[in-house]
Amino acid sequence: MILVAGATGTIGRALVPQLLAVRADVRVFTRDPARTRALWGSDVEVACGDLTDAPSLGRALEGVDRVFLLTAPGPTVAEHDRAMAAAVMSSRVEQIVKLSAYGAEQKELIASGWHRAGEEAVIATGRRFTLLRPAGFHSNVLAWAASVRAGAPIEISTGTGKHAVVDPRDVAAVAAQALTSNHHDGRAYTLTGPVGLDAHEQVAILAEALGRPIAAEDVPVEHAAAKMRAAGAPEAFVAAVVEGLTFLRDGCAATPTDDVAAVLGRPPRPFAAWLRDHLDAFR
Repeated sequence: MILVAGATGTIGRALVPQLLAVRADVRVFTRDPARTRALWGSDVEVACGDLTDAPSLGRALEGVDRVFLLTAPGPTVAEHDRAMAAAVMSSRVEQIVKLSAYGAEQKELIASGWHRAGEEAVIATGRRFTLLRPAGFHSNVLAWAASVRAGAPIEISTGTGKHAVVDPRDVAAVAAQALTSNHHDGRAYTLTGPVGLDAHEQVAILAEALGRPIAAEDVPVEHAAAKMRAAGAPEAFVAAVVEGLTFLRDGCAATPTDDVAAVLGRPPRPFAAWLRDHLDAFR
């Protein structure tokens, strides 16, 4: 039995079908059982609960052998990861696969520090583990969809900094491999796409796919921060995003790795391939 935490997010929605395809028994840990059942019906078991609710975690882990741990991004990552790790230590769970973040080994970054603390909690359980550290996802450009449909310019706060963005389906496929075999124990994989792209290059690929020009304008990182504050984002989250955008602008996540290919036996999907499958969102 595999427990999937974060099953209704970008990676979870790609992971669950891949696990079901290999006939794994899947239980989903969720605060929204109705949404889960709408996605997968009776194909998965549903455990209702919250990472801040220790009794619900204990119930969810009953009879579970392996856990996919994905916690919502933000200052609570470490707290939630530690809660799952504590529950695992009181269970029969044998393995945890944690979705971490690119650069989690670099503690000087705010968001990476959140994930590194979570990684350390997972390792400290003494159970078998695999750490997945993906770069940004191809799907992050869905944030541009409303502007593209409205003909408004896309705001770019990372300049010409390249980013080796990865297809979330590839991340899910690596997770599925780790959860259904014992060949990835103790490994930390940095998961990227095949090349580094800057946001302007992504806009150009999108424009070519749509067959029409798309306007884009560079804006300072602080512009993005001001918009987040205006939307009510906590300051700790804003600070982490600003740091992350600066990290990308400076090209610190530009270099692809071979980890996706090493696990899956094929190259990672390019951005254009993901875009072809999701182009309707921009029309």
